[in-house]
Amino acid sequence: MSNGDVNQSRRRLLVGATSVVGGVGVVGVAVPFVASWNPSAKAKAAGAPVKVNIEKVEPGQQITVEWRGQPVWIVRRTPEMLANLDKLSDVVADPQSEKKQQPEYVTGAYRAINSEYMIMVGICTHLGCSPQFRPEVAPADLGKEWLGGFFCPCHGSKFDLAGRVFKGVPAPANLVVPPHYYIDDKTVFIGLDKEGA
Repeated sequence: MSNGDVNQSRRRLLVGATSVVGGVGVVGVAVPFVASWNPSAKAKAAGAPVKVNIEKVEPGQQITVEWRGQPVWIVRRTPEMLANLDKLSDVVADPQSEKKQQPEYVTGAYRAINSEYMIMVGICTHLGCSPQFRPEVAPADLGKEWLGGFFCPCHGSKFDLAGRVFKGVPAPANLVVPPHYYIDDKTVFIGLDKEGA
């Protein structure tokens, strides 16, 4: 056996061993990298549906819960609030909520499964500010025609107590209604349609 044959064998062994170690290293780096594409437990929880007890919400009161990092408003509307919604058809841009900003099962002027409860994502459809809950009728700063609703202090957009946008304001669309369903008279599940339950 010549000296050249020994070196060739040794060279093949070293190249093979280096390739194996390099391959193991690539797999060692790739596995955590690919695993990082999966959402974390915190991210999964942030997008998870939210179960809300509405039993203690008083008529005329608003509560805020968080779903997917966004505020979701629940307003328990009084009979007077509901009656005022019917008076606003001429001043809101989409009175029957025909634009698709809500699930198919939420239709009409009240934009609700249960007309007593309004459930909306609390983010203005103009530039993402959070409007203020202004349930009072005819306050000095909003005028005699104001029958209660939401006022966005960023650019002056107005929404009624069904989340319908007023005509002539910067916001282009109604407030978004998230998917939701009622488990019972006291509990609403936000973030999931009943069919998906």
